[in-house]
Amino acid sequence: MRCCRCLPLLSLFLCACSALPPQPAPVGSSATLALLETTDLHANVLGYDYYKLRPEPSIGIERTAALIAQARRQFANTLLFDNGDAIQGTALADYQALVQPLRCDQTLAIYKAMNALGVDGSGIGNHEFNYGLPFLNQVTGSQFQVDGVEAAKPRCAGPQFPQVLANVYSVKTGQPLFAPYHIIDKRVSATGPDGAPLSATVRVGIIGFAPPAILAWDKRWLEGRVYTEGLRETAQKYVPEMRAKGADLVVAISHGGLDDSPYSPSMENGNFYLAQVPGVDAMLIGHSHQVFPDPASTVPQFNLPGVDKVKGTVHGVPTVMANLWGKHLGVIGLRLRFDGKAWAVEKGLTTVEARSIQSADKSFVAPDPAIAALVAQEHAETIRYVQTPIGATDFRMSSYFADVGDVSAIEVVNQAQGAYLARYVRANLPQYAHLPVLSMSSPFKSGSAGVGDYTDVKAGNVALNHAADLYLYPNSLYGVKLSGADLAAWLERAAERFNTIDPQRSAPQELVNPAHPSYNFDAPTSADISYLIDVTQAPGRRIKDLRYRGRPVAAEQEFLVATNNYRASGGGNFPGLDGSKTVLASPDDNREVLIAYIAAAKHLTRAGNGSARSWRFAPVATKGPVVFHSAPGVLALAQAAGLDNVTLLQADDGAGKGFALYRVDLAK
Repeated sequence: MRCCRCLPLLSLFLCACSALPPQPAPVGSSATLALLETTDLHANVLGYDYYKLRPEPSIGIERTAALIAQARRQFANTLLFDNGDAIQGTALADYQALVQPLRCDQTLAIYKAMNALGVDGSGIGNHEFNYGLPFLNQVTGSQFQVDGVEAAKPRCAGPQFPQVLANVYSVKTGQPLFAPYHIIDKRVSATGPDGAPLSATVRVGIIGFAPPAILAWDKRWLEGRVYTEGLRETAQKYVPEMRAKGADLVVAISHGGLDDSPYSPSMENGNFYLAQVPGVDAMLIGHSHQVFPDPASTVPQFNLPGVDKVKGTVHGVPTVMANLWGKHLGVIGLRLRFDGKAWAVEKGLTTVEARSIQSADKSFVAPDPAIAALVAQEHAETIRYVQTPIGATDFRMSSYFADVGDVSAIEVVNQAQGAYLARYVRANLPQYAHLPVLSMSSPFKSGSAGVGDYTDVKAGNVALNHAADLYLYPNSLYGVKLSGADLAAWLERAAERFNTIDPQRSAPQELVNPAHPSYNFDAPTSADISYLIDVTQAPGRRIKDLRYRGRPVAAEQEFLVATNNYRASGGGNFPGLDGSKTVLASPDDNREVLIAYIAAAKHLTRAGNGSARSWRFAPVATKGPVVFHSAPGVLALAQAAGLDNVTLLQADDGAGKGFALYRVDLAK
């Protein structure tokens, strides 16, 4: 902007006039403002899989960029927002946070891309806290007033857009950690009541929410430093304040899904209730890694009373969830009308959709080459880092058949966790040295994000990227002390991975319950413990014949179990796991523990590290086939794992997503 004082008199007059506030739009003026949403990017800047070291065209904000450009061509007025969970989730993210931490003057790769795309604002998700408050303070260019963060240090480089979070507060100050909300004066092209074009200003307020469960999931970073409030009461406090400050519209950027359970301030997915707070005009949601709206969705949270999965509304509020990893772009076309005082949403004319980067012909949109150029150095450094070898394996470790008993990608994780906990107990907790040590892990990748979304470490050298494929998240290793009853309840919750099978039904029945993600399908992998899962029984009554070293597990028997901070602190809603049973909160990440274990073992074998299956299906003959879906062309891996009850039914399951259809014979 030029300085007016240096201009001639006439120019000075004109400059002063142009600086005057714009005149209000005439009553009855209308406009369409498109709210664009990305969510759960998880540091997927590029369409590249660092675990498989190959391009992956189905992901990456470099491809979402094409949808953003398309929407900006379609709509004269747009605002681009991100819902959170942006800074964690790939080897690139770990490299910048843990291996080669950013300097204060550097910007995270994901924020570089978001800056280039002109993001107008963002929320904060739960995974933003995974690397700790000092790191988050640095990379967001903040000055947190919390213990453990040097408040006197200058602000570091952060994103070039406002970040909002209303329901996470500093214990030290009682104030929100981030700005709770921000009001954007958006200049829009509108139409007057006479049909003539005009320019007007719409004041758009954005307010952010994170799941209150962050206090449990990242307890080691957050305990005693921050506290949370529930979504409903936070919105009831700030939305009127935003309106009083002139916001025409209030857009909630809320990192969570929908849950109609009785309201609680600690609930993970509170947007069902947030939508009922007066004054919320639109919701951008996430966290659940789903697509909304979607008329064909069978996800329970989108089939609740008051939720319209066709129109994309929750209690009448336009709402969108744009999947994960840049696979979709959420688009809410808000139709607005000016009543003489403020702009208001005409809900009947508003549209909501989630647009995919994959076309109807299964091809993917072209990436924006400018994004790759921005992060070329970070990308190359990450690839060099993840190729560092740490050991070798003589068998293929994969999760294609983890749902039916293949432990090839799970056992080594359990071995590493169990060995760590046992060593720690011997050295530091002798009062527990007499207790059996178990370990629980799960198949983190099971096709939920597409047919390529499986752990697959081939025989040969094991490098750092393979360890990251085996253990996806930067969790910390925790140990819990449980009773036999607690252990049985844990396994019962894990067994909700399966649908209830009717043996008398002749039609095909789906084995896997998609509402129970594979990362909640915990299992031990030890010859010491065994049990059956009876999928003909209702959830809660499926675990049968639970034994330890051949003897039935008694309800009062005690165990130590190695797991992670997410699970030990309540993640996944497992009975009894609420943080109170933790006996070890390790400073070491599960992945680093796994890397050290493989490096010490040097050579992994199937007999020693990939075949100790603790559970089996309770035998039952079914009149019709029990089916599940996995990648095509991998049946030999089931056979190598000893799963002689698995057969291929169709190389293409017909759903158009590239999966094959398999059968499991529960009688074997």
